[in-house]
Amino acid sequence: MKHNFFKKLMVIGFAAGTLVSCTKKLDLTPTNGTTAAIVYSTPLGYTQAMAKVYGSFALTGNTGPAGNGDVQGIDEGTSDFFRLYWKAQELSTDEAVVAWGDPGIQDFHKMNWTSDNPMLKGLYYRSYYQITLCNDFINQASDANLSSRGISGADADKIKKYRAEARFLRAYQYAVLMDLFGPVPMATEKDPLGSFLPPQAKRSEVFSYVESELKAIETELVDAKANEYGRADKAAAWSLLSRIYLNAAVFTGTPKFTEAATYAKKVIDAGYGLVTNYPWLMRADNHLNTSEFIFSINYDGLKTQGYGGTTFMCHASLGGSQNAGDYGLDFAWGGIRTTKNLPALFPDVTGAKDKRAQFYTSGQNLEINDLTSFTDGYAITKFINKTRAGANGSNQTFADIDMPLFRLGEVYLNYAEAVLRGSTVGDKATAITYVNNLRARAYGNTSGNVADIDLNFILDERARELYWEGFRRTDLIRFGRFVESNYLWPWKGGVKDGTSVGDFRKLYPIPSSDVSSNVNLKQNPGY
Repeated sequence: MKHNFFKKLMVIGFAAGTLVSCTKKLDLTPTNGTTAAIVYSTPLGYTQAMAKVYGSFALTGNTGPAGNGDVQGIDEGTSDFFRLYWKAQELSTDEAVVAWGDPGIQDFHKMNWTSDNPMLKGLYYRSYYQITLCNDFINQASDANLSSRGISGADADKIKKYRAEARFLRAYQYAVLMDLFGPVPMATEKDPLGSFLPPQAKRSEVFSYVESELKAIETELVDAKANEYGRADKAAAWSLLSRIYLNAAVFTGTPKFTEAATYAKKVIDAGYGLVTNYPWLMRADNHLNTSEFIFSINYDGLKTQGYGGTTFMCHASLGGSQNAGDYGLDFAWGGIRTTKNLPALFPDVTGAKDKRAQFYTSGQNLEINDLTSFTDGYAITKFINKTRAGANGSNQTFADIDMPLFRLGEVYLNYAEAVLRGSTVGDKATAITYVNNLRARAYGNTSGNVADIDLNFILDERARELYWEGFRRTDLIRFGRFVESNYLWPWKGGVKDGTSVGDFRKLYPIPSSDVSSNVNLKQNPGY
């Protein structure tokens, strides 16, 4: 997709993009005379529209990083999906703090966000914008519409594959909303567009919908590893199923660890393998990581220019005495770093033993006395806009690094945790083997291998392997250590040494603007 679909975005960006307006009512509003009948009149039009569906993960608008943004009411530069998702998943935990004072950003780590938080609102509407794009495409790609437009044969078969992929992307976004916001409004391709006010579904109902969609499209998606890089296949659906099953007890009250292990094993058995060198995971040429990456958001310094995603991850993590040029960049933003809890999980902070320890400590204080000072807290050097060989990415302002939403490292750990939690599928010996595969890569040999594992170890290992990839909040909630007093970190709850917060903080509030405009919605308790 990095080399094909994004080129097509240059053609369709304006035409397809203006079909969709993200509003409180999930409207589709043509603004320039371009209609669905025109866009979807040919097989090429479907391909171009599908490029927009995928591209909405990496792009923030149709005219560049500071033009007409997809989501109104938020600075376009901050409206990228992963940038917003990362803040909700990482800044609220022990893994990240931020120095900036943008409205609402310090609320995450202090855990005092409200229903008017602009970044939560941006994330909520970004997810629904992407769902709306999917709904429109799925509707337009129905058998009836294809037939009425005279599209048949190989062209129709290709579009039906696109349709299954759009259903996967929609399921992914509903899984995100279910995790972050709990009971949320739901609309599908079957619902009318325009004035429709979507009803609110219970969290368990959203779970069941996502589960059913992923199972329904399993046979329709391209086989694992057989699609273009960056496009969804069967392994992507299996990975998402494994993830939601691992968290099913949180989402529905009913554990599904056997299912989590089952789908993790399907991915593992599909032939994926770990990239040889851990630091290569987040480098400018990580599109080469096809053995490990299952599904990714593809960023390109020349074709997907914006200030979110891995461009944000690279620039914002640099500051203090760091030289931006050493990281393939033109400027350090002096924003995000970590608390002392994360480096404490490693045998040393230099990475001499465990190469996953990618910290910058020169001039940085381990203790955080001031959240707004970049030099308080170790910097993280996981995201570097240079290739494996050390060459700069294609653009020193906008990063080339793709962001894996699913990779084999997570799936190994899903399997191990599910087995430890009582899955009737799998065994502990195999789980230990998978964990040691990760540790052997990290250490470069078997010196870091373990003979036994337990759930506490798995939580720590997930932090060592997956930090800053958007998992931590969900993991801490599943382990009962997010809002509770049994695990603290600096400035948790706005207190320097950390404190517990109300249980209601396990869910984010539905934006007040949506609650006030949709009579079907009820706010989450506590807000």
